[in-house]
Amino acid sequence: MKQIKRAGLLIVIVVLAIHSLSVAQTIEKVAPGVWKVSFGTPEKFKPSDFKEAPALDAMKILPEGEKPPFNLAEIKFRTTKRGCIAELTLDDPEKLYGFGLQNNTFQQRGLRKEIRVNSWSTGNVGFSHAPVPFYVSTKGYGVLVNTSRYVTFYCGTFHKISEAIELKNSNSKVAESTAELYKPLGKPSNNMVIEVPSEEGMEIYVFDGPTMKEAIQRYNLFSGGGCMVPAWGLGVKYRGKSDFIDTKALNLANYFRKNNIPCDMFGLEPGWQTVTYSCSFVWNTKLFPDPDQFISRMDSLGFKLNLWEHAYVFPTSPLFDQLKDMAGDIPVWKGLVPDFVNPKAREIFGAYHEKNLVNKGITSFKLDECDAADYKDAAAQWSFPELARFPSGIDGEQMHQVFGVLYQKTMLDVFNRNNKRTLLDVRSSQAFASPYPASLYSDMYDHHEFIRMISNAGFSGLLWSPEIRETKSEADLIRRVQTGVMSAQLLFNSWYLSNPPWLQYDQVKNNCNEFLPNAKELESKIRKLLELRMSLIPYLYSAFANYHYQGIPPFRALVVDYPSDTEVYNIDDEFMIGESLLAAPFIDGASKRKIYLPEGVWYDFNTNEKYEGNKHYEIEMSLDQIPLFVKDGTILPLAKPLSYLSQDTVFEIFCHIYGNNCKPAFLFEDNACTFDYRKNQFNRITLEWNGQKGKITKTGNYQEKRYKVVDWIKHELPYKNR
Repeated sequence: MKQIKRAGLLIVIVVLAIHSLSVAQTIEKVAPGVWKVSFGTPEKFKPSDFKEAPALDAMKILPEGEKPPFNLAEIKFRTTKRGCIAELTLDDPEKLYGFGLQNNTFQQRGLRKEIRVNSWSTGNVGFSHAPVPFYVSTKGYGVLVNTSRYVTFYCGTFHKISEAIELKNSNSKVAESTAELYKPLGKPSNNMVIEVPSEEGMEIYVFDGPTMKEAIQRYNLFSGGGCMVPAWGLGVKYRGKSDFIDTKALNLANYFRKNNIPCDMFGLEPGWQTVTYSCSFVWNTKLFPDPDQFISRMDSLGFKLNLWEHAYVFPTSPLFDQLKDMAGDIPVWKGLVPDFVNPKAREIFGAYHEKNLVNKGITSFKLDECDAADYKDAAAQWSFPELARFPSGIDGEQMHQVFGVLYQKTMLDVFNRNNKRTLLDVRSSQAFASPYPASLYSDMYDHHEFIRMISNAGFSGLLWSPEIRETKSEADLIRRVQTGVMSAQLLFNSWYLSNPPWLQYDQVKNNCNEFLPNAKELESKIRKLLELRMSLIPYLYSAFANYHYQGIPPFRALVVDYPSDTEVYNIDDEFMIGESLLAAPFIDGASKRKIYLPEGVWYDFNTNEKYEGNKHYEIEMSLDQIPLFVKDGTILPLAKPLSYLSQDTVFEIFCHIYGNNCKPAFLFEDNACTFDYRKNQFNRITLEWNGQKGKITKTGNYQEKRYKVVDWIKHELPYKNR
């Protein structure tokens, strides 16, 4: 009998213990406006284990509530055989955004999102090159699940029994189509359910606002601050054909300079190496007989050289023997996979690149094939499987999720040591990546998706480059280039084109050197667009400075700036650039589109026409016009366009005035290529307009001059009669 009683008591104790774990275990304030909620035993190898130090001083400046944005103690946790589950409550009206680089969806309330790195975005379930377990709400807060697992978010996708009873009559009509059969039943539920598989605990970070924009700022600053790209990284990047030899690359470089076509960066694709899949990281002297001389000649023409690679190490590589004991147990393309969790592996990999490439004049890299398995093709073996194991103890699933970030970290450490800024191309990223100057790209080529990803990337501390290759028509090419002009990086990725796409946009004809009859005319149109990009560099560079110091994404969806305007909740094809420019790209060569302009007054960048905000318009723009709108009260600093930037570049600035009550504008002035700004070697230039003339004020410690204000230009026209 005593034994029975003890057993019964034990059961009661266990039940109580389980019940007690249905709420948050610990709540800790870890930074201004940031709380960490912990339950059970969280996994090893979390994204926070690899993040940069938070920008605490900048975080202290942001407005902060005295308590979290919602009652964190009400987060409900439980464990099952599947893993760990958290439940949060959502309010009826709030909308959710984020989850990293999502190409198929924008507003995420009512959707299931599985945060799983994948080289192809399958449907709209969340797979992506760079998914991030972070979302923000129109209520003004952000939530990040600190996990390297394939975490799933159910963003109000299913109802509880009590809610289902209320919906019992909603499906009374017999469906007559699959669309009708499977449509959502009423509004999304008020349950956010998060499942982390295979774990017995979870960590959740909650970021206060009080606005959506400030929640995003806080996330970026907690990550370490936004990245500071070199000024030349905001110019034009052109990637040559994979099999280019040195003379073909030089001939193309000379073509750019002879025809005054702006270009700062030239990228070499796989052929520069002796072995590519996997990589040797050794120059192919059959194609590039004298690499040092080639680098020197490209440098003399003003080009920054970027080299393609991926991290998988071929057996003939000088790196193989050094890394064979610090690599996963399953190779990819016959190459070992470095265990980048191990600092020693990162050091070895980086030191090789430093000695043999960076110190020889290579300024950046394209980090390809770090986006895990290819679920589009079951026969493809483009990555290591989840069952792979690494010496550090991390497993294949977790390594898939963090590999892109660790790869970036490995390469960026090299440039940090050498006091050289860079801008990488990268296929994959994850949480806490905002400090890393790396722009994402992919092989997907849908123009609308490209635009949507510009907006989505800004929610999660990512940069996205909608690359330009072959197109369907001249009009399609021009509209794609316009989108590139209005993006984080203007990228022509001609890895399978012998010639620039503006000379021939058809791939087959391009590679047969069959140029368009109007190739020179089209070349001229493209040149003007690239010159506009060069004119925007001072404005963009200062927007990136705000990103670094304040955490404000330089490219962001309208809902970030206008969260109370319900009209922008589902607008995924317009976005803000910096504080004052609104981009509304045209798709597929269209000459008309519908747009929405938020509150205030806006000016057409091309015609100076004034538009009243809080209204929808159908606008028409020729191929010679770029779909940009300028906010009233803006001083827009535009530079005289240059073919490329050098360390001695001085921008001639023309200050364009829109409206009568202009807010001060700012320019960030430093050498634009090193990290000396960390030593306070920079200036802050304030531009002011009193209605009659301009005023320039400079503060800071930087001694050289990078900007020369040439003129002030007033733009003002009456409203267009609509």
